[in-house]
Amino acid sequence: MGSALFRQLARMVADLAEIQGLRSFALPYPALAQSALDRMVMHCLDAGETPPRSLPELWEWCRTRPAGDLLFAVPASLVTPGATLVHPMGRMPTRSCLEVASHRPDGGVAAHAGALLGDLEARCGTGERYRQCRRFLARHPVVHQQDRFAPAWSRAVWSRVKDLYGPLPESALVDGVFLRCPSCGLPALPPDGAVPGLSAADEDIWCEGEECPRDEPLELIREPDQAWILRRSLRTFLVLPHRTEEAARGALDRAGIEYAALPGPLSAYRLRDTGPGIVDIQVYDRLQPALLAVHIADSTPLADRTLVVVPDALAGRDGYRKAFGDALPALLRDRLVLTTPMDLVPDLERARREETDDA
Repeated sequence: MGSALFRQLARMVADLAEIQGLRSFALPYPALAQSALDRMVMHCLDAGETPPRSLPELWEWCRTRPAGDLLFAVPASLVTPGATLVHPMGRMPTRSCLEVASHRPDGGVAAHAGALLGDLEARCGTGERYRQCRRFLARHPVVHQQDRFAPAWSRAVWSRVKDLYGPLPESALVDGVFLRCPSCGLPALPPDGAVPGLSAADEDIWCEGEECPRDEPLELIREPDQAWILRRSLRTFLVLPHRTEEAARGALDRAGIEYAALPGPLSAYRLRDTGPGIVDIQVYDRLQPALLAVHIADSTPLADRTLVVVPDALAGRDGYRKAFGDALPALLRDRLVLTTPMDLVPDLERARREETDDA
């Protein structure tokens, strides 16, 4: 009951965050929110705990009560116990929230990103046009009017992708100014709404990337009405993995390993001249390793060997690799290798040696 409720709350948070003026919600609540609130009230009464009395109070619960809270008791084998649905500082959906909200038969937020990219691919007509547009989206989560006068600006690309952008959300504005992280380029918020004199090292600064090293101050857009932002699902499931994707491609290029992009929305490539077996790489940036493993296991048929590339920092976390492996079906554990851009080439060479030994 608690795990199912946690998943329902994740879907609620993800959906409500798309509504402008979120902080001023008034009755009647959206149907999804009212249903989640009603279910939470009943669950609390059954557990002998005082329930939240309103949607803002429920939102606060999602900020302070993690997956491992006794009220939810989500198994640690599925979601890390400390994961919350609303970020404690940013007060917006966490990346874990969007990953949990994608753990459903229809694929949720992640599937929405895939559908948008699939439609874009169909409209582009050729693989090269699609790759150009996809690269533009990944590198430009926020576009300002002035960007359109840059020498490298492509009117043809913009005409194909502009419908994937919308106005900057009210929740991301601070005193009429929009701030973005210099590392991931995604929306950021400073503590207490203090825009002047931001310190690059301020640990209380939140950005949608959540994990970004920040060596420079936040970037300010002082005319937010002249800027557009990429849809949230694409910011999370396309923009964030792009840095890892470029690092993985760089590692293959330096090693002289040829590859070709696979069609479809995934950050996926098929390696060439790898021997008798088909070898693919898929690139992700997911905080929840078990949910990632389930997603891959439930997706399209895999190659003979698939290397799943994630950021080095994530793979180095205690328990990340084990949680990923434990969540895989036993029949897939020999076909899937979790790796990083740094370890990609050594792991590929190791896989080749294993195939040779088996032969």
